[in-house]
Amino acid sequence: MTLQILAFGVAREICGGRQIQLDVADGTDTDRLKEILAEHFPEMSRLAQLSLAVNSEYITDPVLLNSGDEIALIPPVSGG
Repeated sequence: MTLQILAFGVAREICGGRQIQLDVADGTDTDRLKEILAEHFPEMSRLAQLSLAVNSEYITDPVLLNSGDEIALIPPVSGG
């Protein structure tokens, strides 16, 4: 299945752009997606924390993903 991924902040730099498409196996959940992202973009695993939003809703627990879902990668925010 194909997922639309929007990357913000340092995640955007790691992914090489604001928007990417990623093909993953059916039955993939958000925890597995983080693993897949770290495989494709090794620097992603260096982030202390990475929040996700699925179809514009922040998630805290694993969510089963569906084809066409829009995932936002939201790294920690720093600054003053």
